Amino acid sequence: MLYLDRPAWPWRGRLWSHLISDVSYAELHAFAEALGAPRRGFDRDHYDIPADRFAAAVWLGAQEVPSRELVRLLRAAGLRRPKHLVSPGRPHRPSTR
Repeated sequence: MLYLDRPAWPWRGRLWSHLISDVSYAELHAFAEALGAPRRGFDRDHYDIPADRFAAAVWLGAQEVPSRELVRLLRAAGLRRPKHLVSPGRPHRPSTR
């Protein structure tokens, strides 16, 4: 199943949602591709989705949940990748989270 939170995270003058899968990264990447989200939007264990794609993500089948629920779902599925486990050489954009 795919889940996302409401667009509430500001970055570069826009609001963003987080899109996750509780099944696999393969499911997440396939859904993001169908949504038209670029691969560069993938950040450790989720995609950052701009507010203007939120409705399309829900229409395609993603279920809206609160942000805290996203983290709980990722952990329960064994798919959470905390920042401290990210490869040191990978560039990471600033985050307001």
